[in-house]
Amino acid sequence: MKKVLISDEMSDRAVQRLQAEREISVDYRPGLTKEDLKRIIPEYAALVVRSQTKVTAEVMEAAASLQVIGRAGTGVDNVDLEAATRRGIVVMNVPGGNTVSAAEHTLAMLLAMARGVPAADRSMRSGRWERGRFVGSELEGKVLGVLGMGKVGREVAHRARSFGMEVIGYDPFVSAEDLQRSQTSFVPLDQIFRRADFITVHTPLTAQTRYLVGEKEIASCKPGVRIVNCARGGIVDEAALAKYLKSGHVAGAALDVYEEEPPKELPFREMDNVVLTPHLAASTAEAQEKVAVIIAEQVCEYLREGIARNAVNVTPMDPKVRERVAPYLALAEKLGRFQAQMVEGHLREVTVEYSGEIPSEATPALTVAILKGYFERFLSGPVNAVNAAYIARERGIRLNEIKTTEPQDYINLITAVFDSDAKRQAIAGTVFGRNLPRIVRLDGFRFDAVPEGELLLVSNDDRPGIVGMVGSLLGDNQVNIAYMSLGRDRIGGQAIAVINIDSPLPEPVAAELRAQPGILWVKTASL
Repeated sequence: MKKVLISDEMSDRAVQRLQAEREISVDYRPGLTKEDLKRIIPEYAALVVRSQTKVTAEVMEAAASLQVIGRAGTGVDNVDLEAATRRGIVVMNVPGGNTVSAAEHTLAMLLAMARGVPAADRSMRSGRWERGRFVGSELEGKVLGVLGMGKVGREVAHRARSFGMEVIGYDPFVSAEDLQRSQTSFVPLDQIFRRADFITVHTPLTAQTRYLVGEKEIASCKPGVRIVNCARGGIVDEAALAKYLKSGHVAGAALDVYEEEPPKELPFREMDNVVLTPHLAASTAEAQEKVAVIIAEQVCEYLREGIARNAVNVTPMDPKVRERVAPYLALAEKLGRFQAQMVEGHLREVTVEYSGEIPSEATPALTVAILKGYFERFLSGPVNAVNAAYIARERGIRLNEIKTTEPQDYINLITAVFDSDAKRQAIAGTVFGRNLPRIVRLDGFRFDAVPEGELLLVSNDDRPGIVGMVGSLLGDNQVNIAYMSLGRDRIGGQAIAVINIDSPLPEPVAAELRAQPGILWVKTASL
């Protein structure tokens, strides 16, 4: 029975969805202190949170059994992603669950700011009638600059056009297809600041986007610009924004998110031209229900089947592609496991070449599977699709991928080249039919070996009698041969036998084999 902890407020439907799983038990304990969370987390396989719980590296150090963290929402800034990745913990979110809510709140903030609605409301409540004081700005005909044209940014642009606004967008990651489909004019970043009457932010908070709207950028804006941030605190430099609001260069601002939440010091509290809300963009009943139920389903799916849907620290793959390449994923892991038992010295570089019809979308996951198989032989901690590439980078191992559609003797082929300070070794494998994996090359040798169970590899001079001698010696020592594949570099040169045996080869038998005339080396591998 796998245990799931829900440590933030969650809808009843989400809790019930988790409770409906046979092999899952659920504890619903919102409001835990950091110390309480650290104390109880070791017994849980999954943790489900919203934005309140801070899943720090310290918490994850205590999480001995934790496999997955589910964030019921878009961002994951309350989760230490590096610490999770290092420990092999999948972190998943619900990227599209609150898109409409966030877009609608952005427009609400933009309208409230343009018309001074909150300040006018406060004036009325205090008994004043100040019609002349609150002169707003129309949206029609104005230029809206959208920083980040993801799901929310596109929804905001769509709604803004209905007000008659001209929309210009900036997004360095937008695809050519999106460019063609979009009714938005994509422009360089500096043009957003120079041309826009209103600027709205819809990017994640990363090292690259911190202070994306900073001192220099705000100074370059046209006088009277208005700025909205309903994305993440820290994308807009609050100190710089306050400075230009006071000077009048910025006519207004609307903020739903802050550099510190909840903010202790906020320079905008007394400014009537600033609209403030407490991180409400996703806070509609519909969005909260939707993201909670979806994250519950995703966590169940991962614990039940190992499928990491919407994982932010695992290479994504379309489910149909994953089903198609599942035999190659299993083969790739075995190639890595094989190399771990063959390669000598300190590993410096891994180059994986994919040829034939293997989908490009699948190659990152296949490379990770090779690394997983390799590192599992050496590390006592968890090694999985989350942290295998991280472990390689941490150890200074260079990773290279080469993809070619040209078949190399086989319809599909995976070749993994491991370079160490002692030697360079290449192994290649393919899948015949629907699910018949084979190892087909080792350096200069070609053969057809089944990557299962215990393997015995014997290299010898290519001359008559040696294969028979090997078979007899194994039989005399009660070692049964299940399958054998032979290869050689040339007639009379060097040959290899890859033998599947039913049980591990005893070391005295391996030593006896090595001592035979014509035997060059003997190695074993367990797959």
